[in-house]
Amino acid sequence: MSSASPTARNPVASRPPATQPVPAWAAAAHGLVAGLLTVGLSTLIAAILGWLGGTSGQAAPIAAVSSAFIDRTPPWLKDLAISAFGTNDKRALLVGVVIVLAVLCAVIGILARTRLTAALIAFGVLGGVGVAAVLSRPEASLADAVPTVLGTAAGLWFLSRGTRSAAATGADNPARRLLLGAAVGGSAAYVGWFLGGDSAAATASREAIAREPARATKIPVPAGADLKVPGATPFVVPNDDFYRIDTAIIVPRLNADEWSLRVTGMVEREVALDWNALQDKPMHEAFVTLTCVSNEVGGDLVGNAVWTGWPVRDLLAQAGPLAGADMVLQTSADGWTCGTPLSAMTDGRNALLAVRMNGEPLPFEHGFPVRLVVPGLYGFVSACKWVTELKVTTFAKDVGYWTPRGWSAEGPIKTSSRIDVPRSGATVPAGRVAVAGVAWAQHRGIAEVEVQVDDGPWTPARLAADASIDSWRQWVLDWDATPGSHTLRVRARDLTGALQSAVARPPAPNGAEGLHTVTVRVD
Repeated sequence: MSSASPTARNPVASRPPATQPVPAWAAAAHGLVAGLLTVGLSTLIAAILGWLGGTSGQAAPIAAVSSAFIDRTPPWLKDLAISAFGTNDKRALLVGVVIVLAVLCAVIGILARTRLTAALIAFGVLGGVGVAAVLSRPEASLADAVPTVLGTAAGLWFLSRGTRSAAATGADNPARRLLLGAAVGGSAAYVGWFLGGDSAAATASREAIAREPARATKIPVPAGADLKVPGATPFVVPNDDFYRIDTAIIVPRLNADEWSLRVTGMVEREVALDWNALQDKPMHEAFVTLTCVSNEVGGDLVGNAVWTGWPVRDLLAQAGPLAGADMVLQTSADGWTCGTPLSAMTDGRNALLAVRMNGEPLPFEHGFPVRLVVPGLYGFVSACKWVTELKVTTFAKDVGYWTPRGWSAEGPIKTSSRIDVPRSGATVPAGRVAVAGVAWAQHRGIAEVEVQVDDGPWTPARLAADASIDSWRQWVLDWDATPGSHTLRVRARDLTGALQSAVARPPAPNGAEGLHTVTVRVD
């Protein structure tokens, strides 16, 4: 009599291990890790291809999506973001994009528990949005889409492996898979960020330049230009405190040894300039106050610095602009453009190819290795960071980045003034109180500043020494403050005799107008 096999005696033993649905939290985690893998590997591959010259350098999907959003932002929303977040507006946008992406990936992961095909399609669509954003960047090519496509494929593979069901027993360990996927995705993102956005070569390049002596005669702050009123903005704003406004989600970090600038367009001859050639040029130093067109009345998107550079008029003279040209289209390494009147670059003002800021090599955030500084114009039409091309053209043929988005083609800075101390809402003691601030009218200069208390007469303030018609001037009024609530207003007059406008207007399309007003309480 033959004995029955264990399988025959126990039919249950022949069945596959029981399976159970992945918990919702674990499915959401798988979706999140799939997204992290996609972003991390895409960023790493984009950085590697960028170093090899295989992409335009704008292939990382998160930065591309954020930049594409900025490109399509109407002026009112841009002003709202700057008003809410100040110079952290791009960081807030980047965080917002990451949060939205994380939520979508978590939802897709949960969907994959019961409808894997639909989840994979949704994840693929998400990757397609990233590809479209990458291809929308200036000078993008099909090669730029490769990192996002490969990263999306990795995310799809991971998603399909873990979110529908898992064996209750056996070698497959969802927790281990999650940890491994998160480690790979996070490491890839960090290495990709370091190689593509914070490269050691660019940092070493800037540090080497910092050790070299400046090639221009240092200009001192004139005696009396800084009144040193406690709480007031200093005459020269330190680099770390200087405002930053641009469209770069990821700050370009360029190696000066690899930087070059071309002058093209309506010129007798095209000119190319590299870093070494620029260093051989005679350098100038100048006090120049920069102002963002988005600056609200009383806002802080304005700052004064010492800029060192080569006059751009000398470079344009080498190229020989042709008759009829009236604009120079500046292009940044990240594709941003601005249209500057040719006259503002050739009329003798201190329009510079700047290489230093307050004696130091330009910070990466402010355009290292080379940027443009053009006194008298708002930054959106003049202050190109990381500049790589100057195209001599006409306003009729070309437009800068912001003009099609509702901003004016030309942006002369308006006469403005601001009260720094006392701050609005402050409480001050009765008696002599210093009311102080700054006033600016770049390339025209400030002739007079007046302060009004409540509805009383306008009283002339004491002006600091004038360092340059291209830089702001500090002012102070010694006010005999009496108890109660008081409203203080300030206005300025430029050297042409024009008085600052008292009519309140928003920044768009060509700069804010109105009088800065603060209310204080005197005890």
